[in-house]
This record gives sequence, C-alpha cells and structure tokens, in this order.
Amino acid sequence: MIKNIVIIGGGTAGWMAATALSSLLQGKYHIRLVESDEIGIIGVGEATIPAIQRFNALVGIPENEFLKATNATFKLGVEFVNWGKQGDRYMHGFGKIGQDLRTVRFDQYWHKMRSAGKADSLEAYSITRMAARANKFMLPPQEMVNSPLNDIAYAYHFDASLYARYLRKLSESRGVIRTEGKIERVLLRHSDGHVDAVVLENGERVEGELFIDCSGMRALLIEGVLHTGFEDWTHWLPCDRALAVPCESVQPLLPYTRSTAHQAGWQWRIPLQNRIGNGHVYSSKFISDDEAQAVLLANLDGAPLADPRLIKFTTGMRKQGWNRNVVAIGLSSGFLEPLESTSIHLIHSAIARLIEYFPDQEFDPVVINEYNRQSRFEYERIRDFIILHYKLNQRSDAPFWKLCAGMDVPESLEYKMNLFSSSGRLVRLDNELFAEVAWLQVMEGQNLRPRAYHPFADLQSEKDLADYFGNVSSVIKKCVDAMPDHAAYIAQITRSA
Repeated sequence: MIKNIVIIGGGTAGWMAATALSSLLQGKYHIRLVESDEIGIIGVGEATIPAIQRFNALVGIPENEFLKATNATFKLGVEFVNWGKQGDRYMHGFGKIGQDLRTVRFDQYWHKMRSAGKADSLEAYSITRMAARANKFMLPPQEMVNSPLNDIAYAYHFDASLYARYLRKLSESRGVIRTEGKIERVLLRHSDGHVDAVVLENGERVEGELFIDCSGMRALLIEGVLHTGFEDWTHWLPCDRALAVPCESVQPLLPYTRSTAHQAGWQWRIPLQNRIGNGHVYSSKFISDDEAQAVLLANLDGAPLADPRLIKFTTGMRKQGWNRNVVAIGLSSGFLEPLESTSIHLIHSAIARLIEYFPDQEFDPVVINEYNRQSRFEYERIRDFIILHYKLNQRSDAPFWKLCAGMDVPESLEYKMNLFSSSGRLVRLDNELFAEVAWLQVMEGQNLRPRAYHPFADLQSEKDLADYFGNVSSVIKKCVDAMPDHAAYIAQITRSA
C-alpha cells in the first residue's frame, strides 16, 4: 500500500481532494497539503451543478451549515440571453421535463404538439424552470412522491474561497497536515522518473508516493516537471480571457445563474447571499481588455465591490490527467470555460475517479490508462456541450459570432446535432455528464428544430395529448404558486443553522 499522499496547492481543488481522501481513509494514510498564501487562486467557480450535493454528503457536510458558511444560494438552472438571436432567452433547468406517458419520451409528444401549434414552451412543463422564473424555491419533499415538487433538482451558488476555508478546517480536523511554503524544486527518482519529493524555499523536503497536482493553471508537477503536454481546443472555443468582479446585491434574489452573450463572448451573473459574482469571458482577438472591462462594468446590476481581475486561459485538457505518480485535479488538468458550471464538478469527478482507481506502489499502467480514458471522455463530452451553444447561434451582428456559427465541430457533436435535426432523438453515451434533457433544452432554446418526430407519438391523438399537456402544466403552476420565495427560504434555513 501507498502510505504518503502529497497534495500540491490548496484552493477549491486541493481542499476538496484533502477532505474526500481524509474522510475515506480515516487516518490509514498520511495526507499532507503544501500551499503558499503568497500564491493566489482563481477562485471564481461559484456556480455548480446538482452533483455537488453528492460530494458534500460523502464528506459529511450538513446542507444548512454549508449554506451559512459559504453565503450560498440555491440554483435551479442557467438562463441564456442573446445566445440564439439578439433578444432570445431560454433556461437550461435541472431535472426532468414533463411526466411519463406511454410508448415514447415526453419530448417526442411535445415535438408533435408544438409542430401543430398546440403546446406551450418547454418551460411550462418543468417545475425547476417555472420556479426559477417566479424566484421560488424549496427542497423537494421526499414524502410527496407523485408530486412535481418531488422533482425539484438543484445546485448552489457559493463563495469558492469560503468553501475552501470550510474544507480546510474539516480536513485538518481529520488529520490532514498543511504545510505553508513555496516549492523551489522537485526531485525525481532516477529509476522510473516518478516524483520523489518537493523541496520548499526554506529547504524542507516533502516526500510522497502519490502526488496530487492542484496547483491550478501553473500545473507545477504534471506539466512543469513531467512535461505531459496539453491539447488546445481554442479552434472550437475561441474565448481566452475572463474579467471577474463582484458587485452589490439587488432584489430579487434569483435562484439561477445568468449567461448573457455580448459582442465577443458572454457575461456570467451568480447571485450569492451577500453579493453578486460577475465575469466577462471573451476572445482577445475580437475585443481588447479595456473594451471588455467597459462592457462588464456597464452591465452590472449593482455597484462594483472591487476592481475587475483579469484571468488568461487556454481552453483544452492535459494529454494525460495521470502521469507516472502524479494526478492532476482541477485547473492543472485542463480548462473549460464555466458556461455550464462544470469546473467544480470536474474536481470532484476526478477525485471520485482517483478513489475508484487508487494505486498501490506498483502504479499499474493499465489502471492509469483507464483513469485517463475516462477523464478524456468526460472532458470531450462536456467540451461538445459547450461548443453546441456557440455553434447554434444565429447572430449576424458581430464577427465573433459569425466565426462560431460557421466553424466545423467535432464529429461526436455533429452526430448528435444531425440525429436531433432528423427526428428529435437524443442519445446519452456511456453515462456522459449531460443527459438528454440538457441537450434538448439547449438545442430547442437556440432554435434547432427537428424535421420530424418519433412515429409512435401518433399513437396518441392530439386531443388526448392536449388534455395531458394541459394537466401537466396546470399541476406544475399550482405547485410553484405554493412554493416560498427563494430569499425568504434561505433566510429561514440560515437562521436555524
């Protein structure tokens, strides 16, 4: 067995890894985390997807305590503004759409009825989307198994730096040793090229058998020492910079993230209890930093609370997430812009994969290869989903958007688009992150229309389907009307935490 695990870098990635491993290993392994307070972290990953609930439950974080400690709010989805055409708005909401009916999926009946002009928008059949529009929220009541209220799926917006601080305290209480200091050099074993130790500026030598690289975009071990290589995807995702700034809160407190497309990129809006997180992701080939900053500041809902912070990045992934005895987790493994809030998910997904394929001292290459295969699959499928948003724009007002609409896309994405265009069919491959309902909402929201629908949808008459659709939307509306206000619900929870 391996006995010594060394985590390089703190932040969200480092402390999530430390918390998960210390919770699982319960003192059987020695876990040490090396970080320097002098080295800043990116720290803008404030929006998440529902899988974050599983991580928090795994490491034993009470939800109410988490909400209070991180200034968190609830998230029901992402609203996209101006992504199809100027003036378009749609929501990618979490959870299911519609209720089950015989023979084929709900969306196939919806395509039939929409083509006949007898169906409302998708939003009317989704409780998360309807609740988001009404600024309502409540936790799904488990006892109401046949109610749409039980279908509420949610994630969080939270302060990533406060989350890392919370996880650090939890990790250290479970035996993780934190070492403050900058790494001056890295020592490799002559026999196999594995990392043997890191040496700090004060001369201290930190030895380990497994090293987890959470050093962010610097990728200190995985790239700086092992020269693993990076696969650049900017020909599909041309944005290469972001400016981030917090601003004062405004009412109402929205239970969703907003993404607004601008001239050469897009702006995020993430509401927390005490402030709003904002950022402008853009391509420096189409807009200058000063112009991008002006766009960002002109589109804030409240007064800025700091100067905008510039972040430069290259979209893509490390050619191997695990190389020799180093596993890269977080931004050291790759970067995908936060359009669909996947950054923190990729951290805890990598941690779960490491646990599944945890090595012994042999570091069997077959195990490492499988870890890397699954990592690549996950990154590429999320990449495709993000590219979809850019490819499906119909904007003619800016060169950036014309470039994106005209670009060739990966074959894996082109296949999904062609299948949907043919008959509205959707396929989820090998349990990829985004399910059929997510692809449906983006394709439909950005005006990709199927030419036909599943022929079995015609087994139900239009009258029967109209009654069924009306009943679904009516029940959802009544449920949303009975839900509490999002801000009031959070206030009630945090008072009791």
